Amino acid sequence: MLKDVSALLLVVAAALIHRDGRVLVQQRPLGKPMAGLWEFPGGKVEPGEFPEAALARELAEELGIGLDTSRLVPLTFASEALDGRHLVLLLYTLREWSGIPEPRHATALRWAKPAELRLLEMPPADLPFIPILDALL
Repeated sequence: MLKDVSALLLVVAAALIHRDGRVLVQQRPLGKPMAGLWEFPGGKVEPGEFPEAALARELAEELGIGLDTSRLVPLTFASEALDGRHLVLLLYTLREWSGIPEPRHATALRWAKPAELRLLEMPPADLPFIPILDALL
């Protein structure tokens, strides 16, 4: 049981889906926890912020893209203990955005088919998303 709600870490991420069925992942930079691992772009939800607004803000900051939050489709979530806190990671799909994604806070970006994601080192919370995306695409 979670006794302290401040121990709950709410994070949002997006599976940006290209027309050809590839999904965008980004590589975590050196100096950050889990550096070098590939992840779906996104970030923390700030207090008082709706998850969709947080994801729009994070994608603008991390990738330099804009989006209409009504185009975000909730897909699934992951829940796990993480460094004395509890992570709840909400994954949305996004098929329409404005701009060209660029790695503003990541080492690199990569477009990959869901089956190819299985070959990448990813954070444990992102791994359950791969079979779901594979079935979807």
